Amino acid sequence: MHDSDPNHRLAQIRAAMASAAAQAGRPTDATMLIAVSKTHPADAVRPLIAAGQRVFGENRVKEAEQKWPALCEETPGLALHLIGQLQSNKAEAAVALFDAIHSVDRVSLVTALARAMDKSGRRPACFLQVNIGDEPQKGGVPTAALAALIAQARAADLPVAGLMCIPPAMIEPAPYFALLAKLARDHGLAGLSMGMSSDYETAITIGATHIRVGSALFGERG
Repeated sequence: MHDSDPNHRLAQIRAAMASAAAQAGRPTDATMLIAVSKTHPADAVRPLIAAGQRVFGENRVKEAEQKWPALCEETPGLALHLIGQLQSNKAEAAVALFDAIHSVDRVSLVTALARAMDKSGRRPACFLQVNIGDEPQKGGVPTAALAALIAQARAADLPVAGLMCIPPAMIEPAPYFALLAKLARDHGLAGLSMGMSSDYETAITIGATHIRVGSALFGERG
């Protein structure tokens, strides 16, 4: 049992997920594990696919376009989630490639995605990214502007699945996760994309439906 073994790392994370869910009285399958494969080559991803992981997260459209078509051809049934910032001019490419987009944070992007979906007929699930700590350097819609963005996304007929956040670093994340969960409830949204390698167990106890785990699965990037 070595931590370098993808099977073992995946099993460890799934066990921790199940334990966190049980602690919160949630079903063990209530949270989807997104393996964040950004910056990792296809050869680093294949062992996790072989170990049974089927949902992966990428930060950049271009990197995903180069890496994933071949992997998806090798293994049917993979799902790809975009978790990084998305430029409006990449909306069409993102809609073509991804099954979910976790970083919708402004009206111009809502418009571009709606247009791309109408054109292609593909409708990836959309999470609205909230700048939960109102940090100037971070992406995401300010909490005060969230209601307006949700209304605009719904008016554009975007498939809004839920909310996403990245809490401030080096601070206890639970209050931020709780705030995101409250905002989602207030707006009738079921999806909560929150929690990463360092805090996914906390996120699950607070209701995360999607966690985005990279370094705990792949090891720290060099």
